[in-house]
Parts: sequence; C-alpha cells; structure tokens
Amino acid sequence: MSRFDHRKYRPMAAVPLVDRQWPNRQIQQAPLWASVDLRDGNQALIEPMSVEQKRRMWALLVKMGFKQIEIGFPAASQADYDFTRWLIEAQQVPDDVQIQVLVQARQELIAKTYEALAGAKRAIVHVYNSTSTVQRERVFQLDREGVKQIAINGARWVQEEARRYPQTEWQFQYSPESFTNTEMDYAVEVCNAVINVWQPTPANKCIINLPATVESSTPNIFADQVEYFCRHVQQRDSIIVSLHTHNDRGCAVAAAELGLLAGADRIEGTLLGNGERTGNMDIVTMAMNLYSQGIDPELDLSRPDEMVVIVTDCTQIPLAPRHPWVGDLVYTAFSGSHQDAIRKCLKQQRNDESWQVAYLPIDPRDLGRDYQAIIRVNSQSGKGGVAFVLERDYGVHLPRWMQVELATHVQRVSEQQGGIVDGETIYALFRKHFVQTEAPIRLNGYRLDCHDHLDTIELDLVCQDESFTIRGQGEGAIAAMVDAWQQHSGQSVDVLDYNEHALSEGVQSEAAAFMLLNIDGERIAGAAMDMDTVSASLKAVVSALNRKALRVISVGAAQCAVS
Repeated sequence: MSRFDHRKYRPMAAVPLVDRQWPNRQIQQAPLWASVDLRDGNQALIEPMSVEQKRRMWALLVKMGFKQIEIGFPAASQADYDFTRWLIEAQQVPDDVQIQVLVQARQELIAKTYEALAGAKRAIVHVYNSTSTVQRERVFQLDREGVKQIAINGARWVQEEARRYPQTEWQFQYSPESFTNTEMDYAVEVCNAVINVWQPTPANKCIINLPATVESSTPNIFADQVEYFCRHVQQRDSIIVSLHTHNDRGCAVAAAELGLLAGADRIEGTLLGNGERTGNMDIVTMAMNLYSQGIDPELDLSRPDEMVVIVTDCTQIPLAPRHPWVGDLVYTAFSGSHQDAIRKCLKQQRNDESWQVAYLPIDPRDLGRDYQAIIRVNSQSGKGGVAFVLERDYGVHLPRWMQVELATHVQRVSEQQGGIVDGETIYALFRKHFVQTEAPIRLNGYRLDCHDHLDTIELDLVCQDESFTIRGQGEGAIAAMVDAWQQHSGQSVDVLDYNEHALSEGVQSEAAAFMLLNIDGERIAGAAMDMDTVSASLKAVVSALNRKALRVISVGAAQCAVS
C-alpha cells in the first residue's frame, strides 16, 4: 500500500456529455499553430533570454513557418516592451505573421500594451483572467459574477483601446485561465460574456483560448471539456477555439490531439515543450505526430538539428537523447532483434511505396538524419546490427552463419570496453577472425584448367616458409581445391555453404567470398577479398583451413600447459 495519503486529492468531476463525438473522429489537417516560446517559454527560464537570444528564437520561429507568435508581456516587462518595439520599428515582422502579446484584464496594463504595439500591421491582444473555483474563492475572494465582470471589463478595455490605433489590424483573444478547473457551464458563461462585448463575425473572428493551466485530468476528460464548450458557446462560427495545454501529467500532446478531435481549431505551445513546471505542449512532437500519419504539419521541420541547437542555446535547457522525434538516439537501435528487423525491412523498402520499416515510425532522412546512426552495436546487439554496420560502412554482406559467429566476438569486445563498438572495430574483428592473411598457410598462385566439365587445379602454397604445390580435380575450382587439400593433408573436408558478392559497382570492384567448411567434423568459416573472384573463393578456403590449423595449435598448447 502507498505511504502517501492519496485521500487528500479528488478526481476531476465528469463532464455532462453523454453523446460525445470526438472518439469517432480522426484528425484530418494541421491546426493553426501559435508559438508561445518568447512569452510562456521565456518566463519559465531560470535566466530569461537576452535580446540576442530572443532575436535568434524569433528568426527560427519565422523560418519554421509560424504565423502567430506570442512575443511577450510588454506591459509587465521592460525587456518584453523593448523587444516588441524592436520588432515593429526594425520591420522584422513579415506581412503574413501576427505578433501576439499577453495582458491581464487591467485597464492600465491594457493601455501600455497598445502603446507597445503602436505601428504594428497586424497583432493579437490576448487578455485573460482566472476563472477556476479555487482562484475565485481563495485568490480573488469573489463570486461568479465578480469574476465574470473582470472578464467583461477586460474585453471592453481591449476593444476601446484598439479604436485609438486604427492603422493596425487587430484580433482579440480571451483566455479563462485554469479553464480545466472551472465548472464547464460557468466557463461557457464567462466566454459568452466576452463574446457579447466583442461581437465577432465569421469574417472577423475572435480567439477563445482554453488553457489547461495545470494539467489535472486524463486527456479524455479534457476532450470532453472542449467538446462541451464547443457545443455550448455562442457564435461558434465566429470564434477560433484555441488550446493551451501543460504537461503536469505528461499528457500535454495527447490532450491537445484529443482536443482537436473535440472541435478545437488552434494550438498554442513551445518548441520541445519548454514552459512552466513540466512544460507546455511540445509543438514539434505534435507536428511530427501528424506528419507520421500522412498529414502536412504546415511547419518546416526538416532541419531539426539546427532547431535543437538554437532552442537549447536560447533556453539553456539540454535536450534528452530520447526526446520524441528529434533526440539524438530516437532512430538508433541497440537491441539485436530490433537491428535485425530494421536491416531486413530497409533491404525491401522501395522508394515508390509507403514507409514500412519495423521500429522506425518515419524515414529518418525526412528529418535530415542519415542511416549512419540507426544501428549502433553494443553488448546488447546481435548479428543483425553487426551485419548492418559492415554493409553500411564497408559493403560487406555477411551470410547468416558468419553473422552469428562474428557477433559473439563483437559482443565480447563490447563487454570488455563497456560501450559502443564502432564500425572500424567491427571490420577489424571480421578480418582478424575470418580473413586469415597472416596465418600458417598462404596461397601464392593457381592454375586452373577445365575439360569435359571437370576442373583441374594446381595450387602454389606456402606453409611456415616452405613452398609446395598440390593438385586436385572437381566440378568447379572450389571442389578441385578441396580435393587437392584432402589428398595432401589427409583431412576430411566438405563444403557446407558458399557466398560471394562484389564490394562495389564497376569492373574494378573487389569480390568478397565467404566459405563454410566441415573439416574433420568441425564447422569452420573463412572469408577473403580479391580482385579475382576465383582467387577470392580459393583464399576463403585457405582462411578456413588456417582457422582450423590455429585451433589445433591452440588446443595442443593448452594440453601441454595442463600436462
């Protein structure tokens, strides 16, 4: 039983919505996006952004395609006021972008807000006041009518002040702060009162923003609240319903997605989820979620590494390597079974078909990531990862029986080193264990003659500095060599499997050959590379013979040590 006293917490009340429609819907298009990085995100930093950092963040948001950007709280912060003036006076705001500013429902603050926005072509004035039960009773100590009157007064002041600046195209936004902890009928009542003041039209809509100021319920409850609101608010065709979710329960993105299903039109959030407490809704995650479902997110997310650098530099908040979609390791597999599945799927994936690769929800190249980091080999990896790295970095396609054996050598090294084994090390291990170029037996040359489907071969070999020639016959060069070696050594040798391929395209490409032999009842693999395919095959046989010889020497030495 938990040691916490859970009884002091109460669950959220159910929303009176018996015929909810949102569970049967699917998201069909991207919402209107509104970045609040420069306001909500900035105020949540231990050290707020400098002027230079704000300018970098602004440029990034514009470059990514945001059309509505909340730039600050100019009536409450001189830094925000000065930044607002710089944007306007330096003509930094594109014609298709609306700057948005936040202000409390207080007359003197609203007047200063419009002063900061003087000369702007287009702007959103976002006014708010708290409406939740606990705020009414314990902070403002007002009843429902008193709190509603604050909203009405704020709406009037916003409207009246706008008339003093007719050169600007104004849009009004209202937020009942702590919407999710407000009684739904009362939230609708307050917002209707604001709408009555502004009198929006389908051609000149206002924005009603519904904040989950503190995330207090599961996402389905939030969706019920949004659907209830959309059904009961007046002049629905004249308002844009916006959502501003926080991540206290770790569900901000899920709540925003379900809120869209419930009827919302617009989403406020930040890049990578920076914000008060556990953060705001992560626009990058939600936008990429849409993209992975075949929906155009209407934001340019093609340069995530550049975005991450700017955001982390400006916020001084490092990005977790497992952050959804854009973390350093999100397209990297260490698990052997995952690596094997990814490798097999990538081999079959065609450019003209939908993406179907196990464990990779999207093609990493869409985000500017290449396939270099998809598979990294450590002690948890298996044959698939080892094979993928050799294919990717060296063009070596190992047969399965060699993958299995090489993986054990790689795993041993990883366990000894305690970390990732890079491609160069894997290739070195492959050559050390399977390409026996410096071992007891070497092939100096061969002569091959084919007559009546029977090959005759002469092999010039060197063994421990002694040269000798052996001869044999068989159907093909490999069979002839095996015959010659059996006659010379008396060993029993059978070919169990054989593979070869070119290491690259073109007539000058080397060939790689892989041989699996049964030598005196023991399965032994060998490999070799050569410009001549026959020579590569014969050298692969020699590599296997050398591995057998070295094992015999090793066993003999061990027996001598014991005796």
